[in-house]
Amino acid sequence: MGCGTSVTTDNKGRRLTTAMKAAILIQRWYRRYIARLEMRQRYTWNIFQSIEYAGEQDQLQLSSFFSFMLDNFTQLNENGPDLISHLLDPVVDPWSDRERQTKYEQITVPESYSGPHLTFPLTVSHTNALLSAFKEQQPLHGRYMLQLLHQTKKLLKQMPNVIHLSTPYAKEITICGDLHGRLDDLLLIFYKNGLPSAETPYVFNGDFVDRGKKSVEIIILLFAYLLLYPDHMTLNRGNHEDHIMNLRYGFTKEVMQKYKTHGRDILLLVQDVFSLLPIATVIDNKVLIVHGGISDMTDLDFLSSIERHKVKSALRLPRRSLNHLEVTGSSRQGQPESPRCRSRGQDHGQPESPRCRGQPESPRCRCRGQPESPRCRSKGQDHGKTPKKRRHLTRQGSCSSSSSSSLCSPRGSSRLTPRCCLSPSMPSPTDALQVPFLDSFTALPVRQPPREELEWKQVVDLLWSDPKSQPGCSPNTFRGGGSYFGPDVTSRLLERHGMSLLIRSHECKQEGYELCHDGQVITIFSASNYYEEGSNRGAYIKLGRELVPRFFQYQVSRNTRKLTLTQRVNVAEGSAVRAVQEKLFAHRSELMAAFQHYDTSNSGCISVSEWALVVESVLRLDLPWRTLRPRLARLAPDGSIDYQSCFEDMGPGQPIPQVTPNLAETLYRYRTDLEIIFNIMDKDHSGQISIEEFRQTWRLFSAHLGVEVDDRAIDELAKSIDFNKDGSIDFNEFLEAFRVVHKLDVKDQQQG
Repeated sequence: MGCGTSVTTDNKGRRLTTAMKAAILIQRWYRRYIARLEMRQRYTWNIFQSIEYAGEQDQLQLSSFFSFMLDNFTQLNENGPDLISHLLDPVVDPWSDRERQTKYEQITVPESYSGPHLTFPLTVSHTNALLSAFKEQQPLHGRYMLQLLHQTKKLLKQMPNVIHLSTPYAKEITICGDLHGRLDDLLLIFYKNGLPSAETPYVFNGDFVDRGKKSVEIIILLFAYLLLYPDHMTLNRGNHEDHIMNLRYGFTKEVMQKYKTHGRDILLLVQDVFSLLPIATVIDNKVLIVHGGISDMTDLDFLSSIERHKVKSALRLPRRSLNHLEVTGSSRQGQPESPRCRSRGQDHGQPESPRCRGQPESPRCRCRGQPESPRCRSKGQDHGKTPKKRRHLTRQGSCSSSSSSSLCSPRGSSRLTPRCCLSPSMPSPTDALQVPFLDSFTALPVRQPPREELEWKQVVDLLWSDPKSQPGCSPNTFRGGGSYFGPDVTSRLLERHGMSLLIRSHECKQEGYELCHDGQVITIFSASNYYEEGSNRGAYIKLGRELVPRFFQYQVSRNTRKLTLTQRVNVAEGSAVRAVQEKLFAHRSELMAAFQHYDTSNSGCISVSEWALVVESVLRLDLPWRTLRPRLARLAPDGSIDYQSCFEDMGPGQPIPQVTPNLAETLYRYRTDLEIIFNIMDKDHSGQISIEEFRQTWRLFSAHLGVEVDDRAIDELAKSIDFNKDGSIDFNEFLEAFRVVHKLDVKDQQQG
């Protein structure tokens, strides 16, 4: 008996030991599995964010170029193109508000229209009808849209720059972040939290439009509830409530597609409404709500006194007359260098600014061993340095410094020099507007910034800034505009005004919200699945009398619930990798030249470290290239990288024979910029422009990029794509030829 019991006990002990070892092995495997997924999620997130901010930088560069052309070019060069005078300048509407309202009321609504009918003042039945119509994909007629915008404009004119709210007794205020045209997110918020009313007050913190496909429906609902409950519905302005941003990110195109007859009138009125939106909200004198953030120059008392409607676009400096500026010119000897032939370290004939000499640079312009921006993620291991390559027109002294940063030129690989940012109270060291022309250099003395420019800079900071973990304030060169503000900047502003909390939006967060600066700053983002299906949650905040924030998360998706975690990560990662591959393809000639520089034996292979160095030096996206390498390039048998494999899975859309390879690559890279210029030229938004407008577009495009395009080649190209020979060009069809196509996707479509 005793021996049998002993054997049984030993067997149980061995089985228990084996089970424990198995459990430990499973636990280790699972932890490694989750860690790998987390790593993939993080670099996928970094890719999406880097490419998003790179697009914003391109938009700021293009807008700065347009602003310079508008303010200076026609006055300094009498032979300049006539089209410059109307670019980005709002059309003066000859009608008064009353005459405009009468005009809208005369628009006939056909009997066949089955959507909602509005009469003013609005009632709850009207807002319910709008909700029901949009759920059924029914549009609002153009007449009602114009009347709604007109009434909203009248109401906003009466509102102050900074809205002051009080938390109602036993009730809470709901604060929502960016929606970006995601109607499903807005409807889910209303479903979970309740429709706007006196019992359920809301603050929507900007960026209602762009990127998503339902921006029109979102602003209709928000404006309708604002008219219905003006004391319980607050709309702050975001950086996308801007007609220039709308050109790039989709809202302008959406309006013209949905309102072909009245689209232009709607866009002009929307532009006025956006400029009248309040720029900040204060709750119980303790909580400040702004879209982007602050800087060390932010002054709420000053902001309360500005004329906000004058800032039609945060991307446009206030109009500065050159009649009061003394123009001095000095010729540079010889022709300018090609942007592709400048050696490393040259200053390109431009004076180095204090920002570039003594202060930390952004991750996109850290070329001299200075400290990296807080947004640099890869510690510089894989990153190389590159000269600034693309010619652009630089306005020195038109950006703010470590304090109120306005618009900065950020990206190393595609710009000549970083646009240095100067404080509104600090003149440029050269006290001149430096303008590099084709073969001369003109200096325009700059006076102390006028009040309207100081106002503009403060608004830019509120709409574009981001928090950082390090103390101090510096230009937000990662985005290209606004400031990075540290915890000390936050504490000083809150203490100065007797506040305890800053709520802002402007940045997508994986969980929909994030706390920083010791809990004094909250970022709230309400557009779920922002980058890709399953990429992030949305969230909103509820604040009661105690001003303790409560967070509510959600995720709108018809498919995500059916996918496992691994499948969701695979979908997001695949989308992010394709975006990087398109960047590689668009910079193919630069990358190949740099690869071949290291490939001294012409073997077609270089080391992994050299490959990572080259890719970062050209693309400047601050990504973990060694980690991404298996998804982007193939290893040779000896462990080196076959660098030509970077481009194997991509090809052009529909190549046009008349376009040379070099010009085609330029088009792939700057396709979005060219599309914006086309859309500005297309005044009636018909999708058609004349051959002469096509030529003028190319002159603008080549001046913006510093790329010489032969007029004869452009004429031949214009004639070749005028397919029906009617003197007009369908530029949407033209641009479709310059879309990067993933070959694997094409094969899947053909097999399907």
